[in-house]
Amino acid sequence: MRAGSRSRRRALNLIAGAGGALLVGSRPRPSLAQADGYPNRPVRLVVGYPPGGSGDFVSRVAADELSKHLGAQVLVENRPGAGSTIANEIVAKAAPDGYTVLNAGPHALTGSLYPRLPYDGDKDFIPVTTLAVAPMIILVNNDVPAKNLKELIALAKSKPGVLNVASSGNGSTPHLAAALFERVAGVKFTTVQFKGGAPAAASTIAGDTQVMFSTPPTVMNFIKSGRLRPLAVTQPKPSPAIPGIPGAADEGLPDYESTFSFALYLPTGTPAPIVDRLHAAAVKAMRGAGVTEKVASQGMDVFTDASPQAFADALKREAPALRRLVKDSGAKLE
Repeated sequence: MRAGSRSRRRALNLIAGAGGALLVGSRPRPSLAQADGYPNRPVRLVVGYPPGGSGDFVSRVAADELSKHLGAQVLVENRPGAGSTIANEIVAKAAPDGYTVLNAGPHALTGSLYPRLPYDGDKDFIPVTTLAVAPMIILVNNDVPAKNLKELIALAKSKPGVLNVASSGNGSTPHLAAALFERVAGVKFTTVQFKGGAPAAASTIAGDTQVMFSTPPTVMNFIKSGRLRPLAVTQPKPSPAIPGIPGAADEGLPDYESTFSFALYLPTGTPAPIVDRLHAAAVKAMRGAGVTEKVASQGMDVFTDASPQAFADALKREAPALRRLVKDSGAKLE
């Protein structure tokens, strides 16, 4: 299963009414005639992550390419905070006309971590397509005797709770990846929470914590400089974007998979022609010349869904496992 990533959600109503504008709550729904001219003005791409991070990077790459394929400017708007729920709410309550788009991780995770939200992740969004997906990297301090994942598992089993794992925040994707690893591998770490990946990495380098699960951009320079030792990526097979690090299945853990992803969503009520237009443009954008290489520079792989329906179906299939992962991790945010 994928923690973040290519997690998917159930299909929502994509069909606009036959007459004029219909109502979705208090919002007017665009007619099919209006959808025919889409887009005829700039499109706002709202992202719940601050400038400089992986989510912002993918948003800006996608926006540049989407502008070419939509024939209208796509502008990135950063609205970070509260695990992307601020950005999610903005889009959930926006007019369903295709001019406000969300780039976010899976709503099943967000909804499980934040029990009281001003929107419904299952009902207020139409999934369009995934843009990029990536595993995390399992690393250890250089003084840890484990040279590979099998040895780390054996060491952790011999000393339950003795190894400290650095987490980049309660409910973060690395935290959830570590929690899933404990369950699948049958080991027990002591989790130490930090406010972000950078202090978590610093702690692991110093040896105050011994193990770390991290998104690639946070630790690639430390790997290259030899300050942290990578053991595996958090998916069965190696990632083309992170060469030289084995997959979990190659290290004897075939049932372990935890990734993070970024995907496009529209407000419920957006007419199907607009959804399909954005989907087609996004697929072309992410498969354009040089885009795969740009995304790979951040340790991520380009991934797009065959259709909005295929994305929605996959979200629905994977949501129960994501909710169980959050429950098992003990993470809960307000």
